[in-house]
Amino acid sequence: MLGFWQPHTDYQQRIVTELSLISKSNPFALLEYEYSISKLYILNLDPLKTLVAPLYSAIGRPSVNQPEIFRSLILMNDLGFPLDKWVDKLSNNPVLQIACGFSGKLPGIASYYDLINRLIKLDEKPRYKPKKRKPKKKYGKEKMPPKHPNIVRRMVEKIVRGRRFNHRPERLLQEIFAKVCVQPSIALGLIPQTVSVSGDGTCIKTGASPYGRRTCKCSDFHCDCPRNFSDPNATWGWDSHNERYFYGYTGYFISTYSNTHKLDLPLYLRIVDAKRHDSISAVVALAEFRDLYPSLIIDTFISDSASDNYATYELLDKWNINAIIALNKTNKGNQKYPQCLVNENGIPLCPAGHEIVFWGFCGKDRCRIKWRCPRVCGKCKPSYACHHCSPSAYGRVVYTKPHWDLRLFTKIPRGSERFKSKMKERTAAERVNNRILHHYGLEHSKVRGKKRISFFAAVAGFNIHLDAQLDALKEKGLFDFNAVFGMESAA
Repeated sequence: MLGFWQPHTDYQQRIVTELSLISKSNPFALLEYEYSISKLYILNLDPLKTLVAPLYSAIGRPSVNQPEIFRSLILMNDLGFPLDKWVDKLSNNPVLQIACGFSGKLPGIASYYDLINRLIKLDEKPRYKPKKRKPKKKYGKEKMPPKHPNIVRRMVEKIVRGRRFNHRPERLLQEIFAKVCVQPSIALGLIPQTVSVSGDGTCIKTGASPYGRRTCKCSDFHCDCPRNFSDPNATWGWDSHNERYFYGYTGYFISTYSNTHKLDLPLYLRIVDAKRHDSISAVVALAEFRDLYPSLIIDTFISDSASDNYATYELLDKWNINAIIALNKTNKGNQKYPQCLVNENGIPLCPAGHEIVFWGFCGKDRCRIKWRCPRVCGKCKPSYACHHCSPSAYGRVVYTKPHWDLRLFTKIPRGSERFKSKMKERTAAERVNNRILHHYGLEHSKVRGKKRISFFAAVAGFNIHLDAQLDALKEKGLFDFNAVFGMESAA
């Protein structure tokens, strides 16, 4: 059963009292961890209790220190320690113990793993199976194609009918991330109610060996005898950036960029098979994201060319979401619009071959995009072809309709300044991926298993949001470490 859960206000009062006493005799003991302590101080874990309570029985020995263990894991990730070394570090540092909220006997490493196992129900027991051989075919800068043709369209059809992966192991972890971590950022105004999101996949290597542990006595190391794999769910995937295979998983993260605060924040985290194509992950992630955040309105979805397929455009159009997706060169010539003179980006051309100037979107009543003559708009010099064009002083006007071809004639026209500006926001997803993998050390942690990789990716997401929330509170004058913990009087 779930034991005593210390409310957030009580936790804050307790650590202020105890750390203030330490600051009077040794202020440098607090100053060393000032930033990390501040992040834990503002982290309210009261909503977490409601989410994890069903995981515990109504009878039996109480499970204690659950919020303290959760804070400890966030602090561990912030300071860059592996779990085994963190337990030793914590046992020798009273300041960190108080910051986490511990009192009395500290929990062992098994208690940390027990919490992770409860939050993510996934069977990862070592299994005996044949060795997973690395594929030989290479794809260069292209991603590994989906195994089944038209899989994205079939997934979109199921999503439109209301199909969801509600029994996915990481669903509870995603709810915790949304309600405990992201909602405070929304409340602080770091994330607007109408949001543009960008999705991107990233390669995550597992700490387990792809060769497994041999259980036979064959003289040939490359024998096909079953082996013991400590990470049985890991698979081989293609890293198109480095043009090589990797063994592990693919992380598909949805992020947003705040122009006001200049922040990159993760909103949705999902770990999938290494060989899964991002086009499949994108439509599934968007559906699950909308369910997790019913109060948010998605204005625009931004993605690289992996999502350049008609099924994705149709799904976004049904949900009234603007599509900012880079065109895939392999799809060049794949068009569904009436014959008219346009370039490969869907921008109409005048008889002289110049791109016609975007002149706005005619609202929902007409649902068409207006384009004007580049000569009249001062974008090009007159030529011989202009004599055979429209004699009107207003210049030649062309209209295109998105329903002709949702891929080319997007509501935010390709090549327009707004399209280019929105496309630049896609780098927010890449920066978030970099912070999770490198800044908060998921790439080099040697963690194995989808369960633990998912959890520590979420913990890294917590730290990214806490960084932003702490800076926002300081900027608004709502938090001052020295004043809260009595450092000014100690000085």
